[in-house]
Amino acid sequence: MKNGKKLKVKALVDSRCTHIGINKQLVKDKRIQMKAINFSFKVFNADGTKNREMTKVASLEIEINGYKETLEAVVMDLDGTDMFLGHD
Repeated sequence: MKNGKKLKVKALVDSRCTHIGINKQLVKDKRIQMKAINFSFKVFNADGTKNREMTKVASLEIEINGYKETLEAVVMDLDGTDMFLGHD
């Protein structure tokens, strides 16, 4: 995280995912700082059901096998997974 704390999470890599998402319950539990975005957008789950409208993001620094990147993850309901990582 941007504040220097490290957190190990379970992530799902999804080639159809258009945004990087982080579970809102994880954000709440770990007190990860969020910021509002100046627009909202709808998100649909893989089964076609509607998720809630997205209005907040969390800035994160991720590290995967030595690769580091700073990104903004959309705060959303991710049942059973900490993060969704889009892959193109």
